[in-house]
Amino acid sequence: MEQVFKSGFVTLVGRPNVGKSTLMNRIIGQKIAITSNKPQTTRNRIQTVYHDERGQIVFLDTPGIHKAKNKLGEYMVNAAESTFQEVDLVLWLVEASDFIGQGERHIAEELKKSQAPVFLVMNKIDQVKKTDLLRYIEAYKDILPFAEILPVSARTGEGVRELIDTMFQYLDEGPQFYDEDTVTDQPERQIVAELIREKALRLLSDEIPHGIAVTIERMKERDGKGNLMDIDATIICERDSHKGIIIGKQGSMLKKIGSSARREIEDFLQEKVNLKLWVKVKKDWRDSDFLLKNFGYRETE
Repeated sequence: MEQVFKSGFVTLVGRPNVGKSTLMNRIIGQKIAITSNKPQTTRNRIQTVYHDERGQIVFLDTPGIHKAKNKLGEYMVNAAESTFQEVDLVLWLVEASDFIGQGERHIAEELKKSQAPVFLVMNKIDQVKKTDLLRYIEAYKDILPFAEILPVSARTGEGVRELIDTMFQYLDEGPQFYDEDTVTDQPERQIVAELIREKALRLLSDEIPHGIAVTIERMKERDGKGNLMDIDATIICERDSHKGIIIGKQGSMLKKIGSSARREIEDFLQEKVNLKLWVKVKKDWRDSDFLLKNFGYRETE
């Protein structure tokens, strides 16, 4: 009997820093979305594709849902909440805990509007005692009528295979949306910009990362043979004082960001990279509609 090909769209939602991008990267098997221990690392809706012999799952990784403090924050929350009505399954990621705060309750209220089945995915189980897991699940189980409750560790991979198997059980027969070589709809330029931003997030002090964006000014093969890629990029910040910190003493911090990003960009592009970084100040860019669109933060249709 011929196997049925299943397909569908699945969104990952949750508060900032619960591990949505780490889980998506784990499922896909390569790094597409950037990660850091800073909240609001993901700013755009990122689409990736999982393939196996059973079918195809298209994932939408969304920014963490939080209380917006500026137009960038509003854009991020809208990008996340707009996916609830567009998908076949919703994965709500929470940290393994019995604490249910206002942020989680807000997400639960929004998810009540979704027509799609909702899985509660309890992440970071590698950081808690197994004996506590049942208590954590018990605390959450009545907040919504969950289709499934699945404990996982996105960091170690524990429980991820069971999560994928369960998703396929809920998906219907459907078409192949992307060819088998496609893993993301993100343009190369955007992934490169995000890799640079990730390194800045990890290396800079807490007060600066939310106020930075990265734009790619030039990305061109030097010889046309795929041996060397020249990339010119600009880190945008909001204050003159931040510019000095990003550059560092005698350019030391900018060199650190550049060399760290270059290694990952080379892994991603599979070729040598000559990366040049600049820093520019655009005051209060997170509250400027024009600059937000300029830096790639556009409302989804």
